[in-house]
Amino acid sequence: MKMTNYFTGYSWLVTLSMFCLIASSQLTTDFYLSTCPNLLRIVRREVQNAIKFEMRIAASLIRLHFHDCFVNGCEASILLDGNDGEKFAFPNVNSARGFEVVDNIKTAVESACSGIVSCADILAVAARDSVVLSGGPSWTVVLGRRDGLVANQTGANNGLPSPFEPISNITAKFVAVGLNLTDVVALSGAHTIGQARCALFSNRLFNFSGKGVPDSTMETNMFSDLQKLCPPTDDGNKTAPLDRNSIDLFDNHYFKNLLNGKGLLSSDQILFSSDEALSTTKSFVQRYSDDSKLFFDDFVNSMIKMGNISPLTGSSGQIRKNCRVINS
Repeated sequence: MKMTNYFTGYSWLVTLSMFCLIASSQLTTDFYLSTCPNLLRIVRREVQNAIKFEMRIAASLIRLHFHDCFVNGCEASILLDGNDGEKFAFPNVNSARGFEVVDNIKTAVESACSGIVSCADILAVAARDSVVLSGGPSWTVVLGRRDGLVANQTGANNGLPSPFEPISNITAKFVAVGLNLTDVVALSGAHTIGQARCALFSNRLFNFSGKGVPDSTMETNMFSDLQKLCPPTDDGNKTAPLDRNSIDLFDNHYFKNLLNGKGLLSSDQILFSSDEALSTTKSFVQRYSDDSKLFFDDFVNSMIKMGNISPLTGSSGQIRKNCRVINS
């Protein structure tokens, strides 16, 4: 790499980091204290009701926040309807869920304080509450984000990490939004809850002819169970839990699974078993599997950092009345 290219890239990262720092500094813990004082109580109630109906929705709400912040920053562009929207990007189509729950939260919030609270802030609070209500750690969510005016399907296709990518590619996508290797592993720990479609891991079970080709890093009983669940003749839409041992509990068992070859997605198991992992992520997995407090602490820090990716503040963007469409 030429030194000029290095410094150009470094300068870009510094500029991005400074922008995020300046923008996030405008976010505050008491942003809605006078304008919507019951906001946190309302969001918690609606998330709790949704989880009572379907426990899986907790993971879906966390993922919505993640997939929103990685594209255009945390400004709720993933919620916008339209065939050219982020909902129809490859990482999201038939995969991103929870939009109706966000609608319900927004309706309840609008009833209490109309035109005040952004959809982006609702996503951030709902993600935190989903973690807490699943038994995970809590943190204070800073608020004051505003909603974007355009979706970015190309950005979603190119910028969101894929379960089929190597560690280096995934890490590069994190770095591009101001996150680092610790964030890669800590945020992957959100896979301690939730499910994934067969289409996202059947590459580990069968080759293109439908013949079983065991992934040498997958535990044998798990491999056998998943082959039965996901035959190559199916449409790939059946689901399996990301954590077979504590499906709905937010804990550090995800990392214990990786040590035993029980990571569901390729992008999970490579954090421990790949050649790349030896010098990058393996030590994180080992430490988190031994120390749940360390994982929780790093996860909280990473969620706060992620929630501060390029938020719109001040007079930028708008406060959408309906999270699915921009205000007319």
